[in-house]
Amino acid sequence: MRASTTPTPAPQNSSPKGDFRPFAEKMAEAGLPDTLIRSFHFYYDQLCQGATGYIYQDQALPVKGLPQADDLDGYGEQGVAALDKLVVIKLNGGLGTSMGMAGPKSLLHVKNGLTFMDIIAQQILALRAAHRVRIPLLLMNSFSTRSDSLAALDAYPTLPQSLPLDFLQHKVPKIDQASLAPVDWPDDPEKEWCPPGHGDLYLALQTSGILQSLLAQGYEYAFVSNADNLGAIVDTDILGYCAAKKLPFLMEVTERTSADRKGGHLAQNPDGRLLLREIAQCPPEEIESFQDVQRFRFFNTNNLWVHLPTLAAVLHKHNGVLPLPLIRNSKPVDPTKPASRPVYQLETAMGLAISIFAGSQAVSVPRNRFRPVKKCNDLLALWSDAYVLADNFRVRLDPRRHSGAAPAGDPLVTLDDTFYGLIDDLTARFPHGAPSLVGCRSLTVNGDICFGDGVVVVGDATVDNRSGVAQEIEDGATVTGIIEFD
Repeated sequence: MRASTTPTPAPQNSSPKGDFRPFAEKMAEAGLPDTLIRSFHFYYDQLCQGATGYIYQDQALPVKGLPQADDLDGYGEQGVAALDKLVVIKLNGGLGTSMGMAGPKSLLHVKNGLTFMDIIAQQILALRAAHRVRIPLLLMNSFSTRSDSLAALDAYPTLPQSLPLDFLQHKVPKIDQASLAPVDWPDDPEKEWCPPGHGDLYLALQTSGILQSLLAQGYEYAFVSNADNLGAIVDTDILGYCAAKKLPFLMEVTERTSADRKGGHLAQNPDGRLLLREIAQCPPEEIESFQDVQRFRFFNTNNLWVHLPTLAAVLHKHNGVLPLPLIRNSKPVDPTKPASRPVYQLETAMGLAISIFAGSQAVSVPRNRFRPVKKCNDLLALWSDAYVLADNFRVRLDPRRHSGAAPAGDPLVTLDDTFYGLIDDLTARFPHGAPSLVGCRSLTVNGDICFGDGVVVVGDATVDNRSGVAQEIEDGATVTGIIEFD
């Protein structure tokens, strides 16, 4: 069955193959809002009717060309004028478990002893001071990240604002694949629940009352991005373009490389309306085409600009249930036990809203606006001298990488996940911090290797340890070319 990219909400009690009442009761007992229950019912009905969430390539055609952010400098003045109507929203629901952390990923130290959260807070304060505007910061937290993240912001006594500093992402039940009933997992009842994806942003803004407060206080635009993407800073040229063109929704995309083959890419339907297709929405037989970076040139950075009055109007039109395309994920109920009972997690992505808002656009931005930390590879690069923290708390490449005195662009770091996949492993093998990477084009490390103090990496370097025992790069060494330990 081919899923529509813009489904219409189904009426209550319409599931032909599943009984929704146990879900409604479970969610009501958990104190979840009625609008969320109706939204989950909408997606559950699709699942029961056989929906896979797949978007086939005859409905996802390549996008040939887009406006370039570098060409929008003429809109800067309008962007500055709109700053006082802007709110910055950071998605902050993730724990750093994949990197071995127990708490919020945004509290990881990333540069000059500062965490993501420190840098985000300082960026907001710098914007307020530079332009004498009221720009608020809002975190979309999860239950797991809320307490620690808000405590971290206590370090900034001038940050408080007329709005709360956060709102909560919802949770929804996992669905037993065999029975399509709510999964029961007495060993750990919390694992019976999952987040509904960051597409929940729009509904969470509404049910928390934050959207209504923003509108009442005269805010019109939201800039939304992931907390772990320090490239996602307020750009007055892009904001001015949104304001001048009266755009309801703008997605920042950038050119795909081979490293982005699995990321959600921008496409358009046969009528020309833009859409986002995530890899979970790609039929298995079309994966090769999905990963063709020449055919689908642009991927979603998850930096989005949203016109808040339009969002409120669309939510009202759909009775609070924004009909984002479905993402059906198949998972074990306990992620730490791959053989545990298979469940469906019904999710949406916030970028999928590009197909909901009539007149949505995308803009192609430089790669430096997409600089996330997903693995220890990214973290080591960010720790290094290849990046500097500017006076306005913007993380930038060292100027030498623009001047020809060093390789251009971001250094590519590839570390062996077996030995460097977790934070503790990384710090144990780089006890003195990152080596110098300002002159590095690429660094690949295979095997168990400890780096000494003052190590300098130049050009393209590969360090390969096949000896079966730990090896060391001595203090002050210059690493370039291929170094092998047999």
